[in-house]
Amino acid sequence: MNVKTEAWRKWRDPQIVLLFCGIFLVSVIVITALVRERIVNPLTNQVTVTGQGKVAYQPDIAVVVLGVKISKADSAENALNQLNDKINGIVNAIEGAGIKKENIQTQSYSLYPQYDFKDGVSEQSGYDATQKLSIKIEDIKNNPDYVSQVIAAASGAGTNQVEGISFDVSSVSDLKQQARILAIEDAKVKATELSQATGTELGKIIGWYENVIGDYQAPIMDLGFGGSSEKSIPNVPAGTQEIIVEMGLNYEVE
Repeated sequence: MNVKTEAWRKWRDPQIVLLFCGIFLVSVIVITALVRERIVNPLTNQVTVTGQGKVAYQPDIAVVVLGVKISKADSAENALNQLNDKINGIVNAIEGAGIKKENIQTQSYSLYPQYDFKDGVSEQSGYDATQKLSIKIEDIKNNPDYVSQVIAAASGAGTNQVEGISFDVSSVSDLKQQARILAIEDAKVKATELSQATGTELGKIIGWYENVIGDYQAPIMDLGFGGSSEKSIPNVPAGTQEIIVEMGLNYEVE
């Protein structure tokens, strides 16, 4: 057997063939991954500059949550009758203060037995009934006392629960757009300053991102009110709030 024949037999050995096939497949995978990485994530010099825009505003909408609790009525029917009478009076009073019907919604409604413990024994002592209303109060920017007036009207009609108040604004989309524009202008000024400081030339903007870091809605305030006396009505100024938007601009570096 000559040398060529022996070498040919070795190359035809299945183990050697499988080894070279494996090396070839791995090479193809690696090359494909590198090409794909270069296509999907081309190597470009980029820098991101972040700007911030703030817009102050006064809320023009308030949402008050208030209601009535009936305690230890002698029957479920009596508890509901008392509750309905109170709520009807409150709704009439609120509407009389200028609130539209569509701005008064029931948030929760419940009826349940009440139990007392005597000598270690639980005994039913009556029925409790509760109904809470969510009241949307508009145009508070032009009428700062409107919220207090509505609460006073409701308390005079029998409200014995006021859970809290939140403030909102009807023009939130416009305010956010104003904040975006201010943030972009701020980012452009910073980009120019950084370019001059580093001695680099910035090219075109090739991307951006937005981040809202200041919410337009205030957290719910606990009014701490639990009686029907007008003296218990708190002063509830809406104050001034802010929308804060960050804009990041991605520049090419030439």
